[in-house]
Amino acid sequence: MEQEQEPTRKSSTPIKVYCLPEEKAQIAENAKAAGLSLSTFLLRVGAGFEIRTVLDYQRIEELARVNGDLGRLGGLLKLWLTNDERLRGVRAEELRALLNKIERNQEAMRTIMQKVLAR
Repeated sequence: MEQEQEPTRKSSTPIKVYCLPEEKAQIAENAKAAGLSLSTFLLRVGAGFEIRTVLDYQRIEELARVNGDLGRLGGLLKLWLTNDERLRGVRAEELRALLNKIERNQEAMRTIMQKVLAR
């Protein structure tokens, strides 16, 4: 008894799309930005999947790094506020500098998030 094989994409009929050379170039550029082959890109777009570009992932990594910085700074501030022996000699100027750095990091995160949302 022969078993029926599941159809594959390679053995299926392709879909033709007529487009101008500029349109094809734009589609190819979008596929490259997403880190996908042209065929995979078109298949996913046609199937209704949201396409994320490689830049989105890079910005998410940037946000993770900034978030880690803020976590470390928050830990140092917590140590200082709990009067940890290791931080007894910290002056108010140093605390202000730490708070300013936290604010700068928060602003960097907001800027990156705006870039991600603006796409």
